[in-house]
Amino acid sequence: MSRMNMVEVAPEAYQAVLGLERYVRANVEHTVLELVKLRASMLNGCAFCVDMHSRDALAAGESSRRLFAVSAWREAPFFDERERAALALTDAVTRLGEHGVPDEVWDAAAKVWSEKELADLVMAIATINVWNRIAVTTHAEPPAEV
Repeated sequence: MSRMNMVEVAPEAYQAVLGLERYVRANVEHTVLELVKLRASMLNGCAFCVDMHSRDALAAGESSRRLFAVSAWREAPFFDERERAALALTDAVTRLGEHGVPDEVWDAAAKVWSEKELADLVMAIATINVWNRIAVTTHAEPPAEV
């Protein structure tokens, strides 16, 4: 059961995060954005967001095979170099540890993404992590039926 409805309790804060969401939707390639959102949500254990982003990706034409493989993307052959770099960066930023994002992860991403694309990708990863933390903390649940 949900602990609180953030839209009702802190609407200005919610709108601020929604502004980030609008920005990344307008500036990050849709397919990559959905993969990043799904991967971060899996790592964060956010059932609400895993459900939402897998449904959104399927509706946009993504294959279920690739979506299932996001959980094991390093071993799966279904992702291109840019997607792999985005997923690796998502892992590193989402699991941000004591030493931050490893140089090899950053360098691999910078090799296949322009500086602006990389900045937008970092914003996308940061944004989904904010959404995940809100949803997990407040116990947001996926809808029973869609």
